[in-house]
Amino acid sequence: MTPRDFGKVAVLLGGKSAEREVSLMSGTGVLKALRAKGVDAHAFDSAERDLAELKREGFARCFIALHGRGGEDGTVQGALEVMGIPYTGSGVLGSAVALDKWRTKMIWLAGGLPTPRYRILGARDDWDAVARELGLPLIVKPANEGSTLGLTKVGAASQLRAAYELAANKYRDTALAESFVDGPEFTAGILGDTVLPLIRIEAPEGNYDYQHKYFSEDTKYLCPCGLPAPREEELKALSLAAFRLVGCGGWGRVDLMLDAAGKPWLLEINTSPGMTGHSLVPIAARAVGMSYEDLCLKILEGAHVG
Repeated sequence: MTPRDFGKVAVLLGGKSAEREVSLMSGTGVLKALRAKGVDAHAFDSAERDLAELKREGFARCFIALHGRGGEDGTVQGALEVMGIPYTGSGVLGSAVALDKWRTKMIWLAGGLPTPRYRILGARDDWDAVARELGLPLIVKPANEGSTLGLTKVGAASQLRAAYELAANKYRDTALAESFVDGPEFTAGILGDTVLPLIRIEAPEGNYDYQHKYFSEDTKYLCPCGLPAPREEELKALSLAAFRLVGCGGWGRVDLMLDAAGKPWLLEINTSPGMTGHSLVPIAARAVGMSYEDLCLKILEGAHVG
């Protein structure tokens, strides 16, 4: 396709979720890249404009650069389906399920795929019993947020209540606790039917939090990831299977870790990954000779309805 074939393109960015700041960075980068390739692209902040304006203003496609709830959870995708406007990334079902870490885990477990043991927390839980069940340290996080927002690494049962309250109250979400995997973290970028080279993430003191994801220069992203080629191919195949089992498509990212014995553990899926200067899918694309601009164009080519 030529840039003119895409017609008038809206880059959906910003939004109302807790990840608005990152979405603005992602969308600005995508907008600049598409325009550099000759696409008639325009910024569209879904927090400031009614989505119905997309139809009224004649937009032919949407590049979704929204992150989190209200943009990555199937709601925007459903609205675009109703209007018949092709959009990038997973459809309504895949988007909705993948943002929900709890239900993603249930699907993976039903499909025989490995993911850390977990439980949903409640305000009246016996915190000592939770610690015994899952072991320490463990991870507590909101079930429906991304970018590690509200995530706490808990080293003692006495810390569980505060971690629960952060996830459940501050982020108004279901709080999920899962066993901690002590080992290297990897991510697999997916583009259509292709899994890009794995990236190994090395954050200071193993703390890959919001700050280290988007603003720190201390986090290292290793691509090549350092694994033997056959092992990397196994993990890429596992990631693609995990992605498809949840109903995802188009493009996205699967995060996983290896434990001390080398066993993989699936963590979560991102159906609208970051596209900032620190983001992982663009890093993996560069490893196979694809520029940021070409990556954005390739993602846009995959825009669909249904």
